[in-house]
Amino acid sequence: MIPEMTTSVQTAPTQIWPPEFAARYRERGYWAGISFGDLLRQLAAEHGERIAVVDGERRWSYAELLTRAQAAAQGYLSLGLAPGDRVVVQIPNVADFFPAVFGLFLAGLVPVYALPAHRQTELTHFVRRSGARALVIMDRHEGFDYRPLAKDVQAEVPELEHLIVIGDAGADVGFDGWRRADGVELPDVDPSSVAFLQISGGSTGLSKLIPRTHDDYIYSFRASAEVSGITPDTVYLTALPVAHNFPMSSPGVFGVLSAGGQVVMCPNPRPETAFALIEKERVTITGVVPPMALRWMQAAPRTKHDLSSLRVLQVGGAKFIPEAAARVRPTLGCTLQQVFGMAEGLVNYTRLDDPDETIVNTQGRPLSPDDEVLVLDDDGNPVPDGEAGHLLTRGPYTIRAYHNEPAANARSFTDDGFYRTGDIVKRLPGGYLSVQGRAGDHINRAGEKVSAEDIEDHLLAHPQVHDAAVVSIPDPYLGERSCAFVIAAEGEAPGAADLKRFVRGRGVAVFKVPDQIVFVEGFATTAVGKVSRNVLRAELRARFLKEGNA
Repeated sequence: MIPEMTTSVQTAPTQIWPPEFAARYRERGYWAGISFGDLLRQLAAEHGERIAVVDGERRWSYAELLTRAQAAAQGYLSLGLAPGDRVVVQIPNVADFFPAVFGLFLAGLVPVYALPAHRQTELTHFVRRSGARALVIMDRHEGFDYRPLAKDVQAEVPELEHLIVIGDAGADVGFDGWRRADGVELPDVDPSSVAFLQISGGSTGLSKLIPRTHDDYIYSFRASAEVSGITPDTVYLTALPVAHNFPMSSPGVFGVLSAGGQVVMCPNPRPETAFALIEKERVTITGVVPPMALRWMQAAPRTKHDLSSLRVLQVGGAKFIPEAAARVRPTLGCTLQQVFGMAEGLVNYTRLDDPDETIVNTQGRPLSPDDEVLVLDDDGNPVPDGEAGHLLTRGPYTIRAYHNEPAANARSFTDDGFYRTGDIVKRLPGGYLSVQGRAGDHINRAGEKVSAEDIEDHLLAHPQVHDAAVVSIPDPYLGERSCAFVIAAEGEAPGAADLKRFVRGRGVAVFKVPDQIVFVEGFATTAVGKVSRNVLRAELRARFLKEGNA
């Protein structure tokens, strides 16, 4: 296998629904015809001096957030960026995330969201694939300096003209100190245009880019806020990386702001950090992935912090096993809300007033009345409720195409617009879904969907590796962990620690480094000497589990 080569792509991203669907979604009020910039102006007018964002000692009102975002918009335009240009954003959980991205929206620019864990391989791919002209970063966070990383990306992609740094910018553009194009009028932004590009889980190789429009995404988080009981009194703790789809829109920071609530930025999800903020800010709702929920439940009985303000704990990103789900209310004293969704669109929720049996044993039901859901067998035929099948969906906030990915689009979307999610589910009474796993070669590690093929490519680059196959193994803490089966090349075999160091040194996100490495003599082949990667991975996983290694 050869790692994916990406070239600079300048094509403007689009996301287009067939006219009859777009008309229906507008008529039914899903698409309100406002942009993110319009929304922030409305919120500032309505909520003014109410606190919107808390980050340590910084407490910004809605009015101040708008002022900061407008200044950022002028700053972006002063650099010569033009409406429609793409800008990669790699900002951790700090208040500056909001003026940075709302400034992009107001300027008609298109954010491309990267995560704090991403490194040179991923960032270079995002810049090239999107045709980004600028990169916005934090100077350092949680002990990591992002400035040398940004320089490395810029050296690899000279088309990346501008590095914009929050904090100590050195010779680069300082987010708070740039020239402002005060005489430049901010553009009118079409609500049906692409607002930003999110990243997919990366089913094969590096992540695809997901174009989301102002219309579809604003509907998604507003409806999510309603389902989750968000009001102006809500205080939301951003415990997961803010650029993830879950903490952005389910209902996430945007959903809470759209209701006039308050967002509290949490620098990391460790119990000692999160619990202190829950007590100090009287947090009412937050969202975590299953491993975090388990860790919080382990720590809660011993904490000195008062968690009584917490009313709802959302858990999503990966399946939450019923045994753990049943312990949320007794341990944390709040309602569990299960969330199952994807950056491509569809999101499902258990409702706050659902019976405990439903909350504990399902991953919720679709958000919208116009979410269309199919559960099909391998041949594309519907399966009866209660039987496992492939999940397909379309609706008012589910995309119809990835950006600049014709081959992936042919695989991932049906001719009539249904998105093949890659998830295996059972549909239960009332439309609730129970997630059974993935159909493809993903490892869902603590909510991060990692491509087996991507990890294999990096392992195969090692001169002492002849072949490698990566599989998912059940893990009580992570949900799934990655296990790499490796055939060493002739000569001295590498050690497992050496291979992990090698993969880490190739500039990839830490969560892509194999959790476990098992050396084997060879792989089974077909009658003509070929190895089916899908069959091979399934056989290796089954053998590993049968031998009691998990």
